[in-house]
Amino acid sequence: MGDGSGNGYRLDEIDRRIIYALMADARNTSAPAIAEEVSVSGATIRNRIAQLEEHGVIEGYHATVDFEHADGSLMNLFLCHVPFGEVEAAARKIGTIPGVINVRELMGGRINLHVLTVGTDTSDLRRVGRELERLDVEIEDEYLLQTEHDFPYAPYGPADGRRREPLADYISLTGGAEVVEVTVHEDAPIAGRTLENAAQDGVLEGQTLVVAIERDDTVITPQGNTEIRPNDVVTVFSPSESDEPTLRGFRGPDDESPVSSPGLE
Repeated sequence: MGDGSGNGYRLDEIDRRIIYALMADARNTSAPAIAEEVSVSGATIRNRIAQLEEHGVIEGYHATVDFEHADGSLMNLFLCHVPFGEVEAAARKIGTIPGVINVRELMGGRINLHVLTVGTDTSDLRRVGRELERLDVEIEDEYLLQTEHDFPYAPYGPADGRRREPLADYISLTGGAEVVEVTVHEDAPIAGRTLENAAQDGVLEGQTLVVAIERDDTVITPQGNTEIRPNDVVTVFSPSESDEPTLRGFRGPDDESPVSSPGLE
């Protein structure tokens, strides 16, 4: 885990939703599945995950194993104490004991280490206990672990459990220009129009250039006769410093949700 000092990376709404989905089920959650939930492209999700890993926000992916079902083994939690200044060093030493699968360092209180172990039987667990004592680790208490439940961090998930309005992902360029990625709302003025017609009717701002369209995991090179469809993920270049002219034609009539910064500063 991090040291709480921060790493200069600021999470935005897309990042939080990615973390929530991975915490819920990292094994069976794909980038396209997360992309569908937050209404950005799969490429955006993959790039964001790489950034979260690079900045140490996501530190790894671990298999949750039911050792009792696997081979009848027991899981035991030792609640331990070592002098305050020796906690980190003790944790590293404890990790070398066969059967130890997790060591958690705690701040405050006498119990400052949780040591999770797996043993074939109670004799094997007592062996771990003796090895802890040989490392001058005081065992304050211990419990056989029956069941462990993991849950995603609720504040990073949907506020009401329902799918939110599409989020827009953008990068600001020199001179105030922006590259914007936005999902086309079903009731958006541009939905069902070709790019040529959208420009003629004023739905698409005159200086806004559509540079890519992602539809069903396929990237389309836009042309004048290309029709924009609901749920397309459209990447546009806008010379405007404000995103509002760029997004107006892609949003629904009642969609006033703010643009979310991707945190790429």
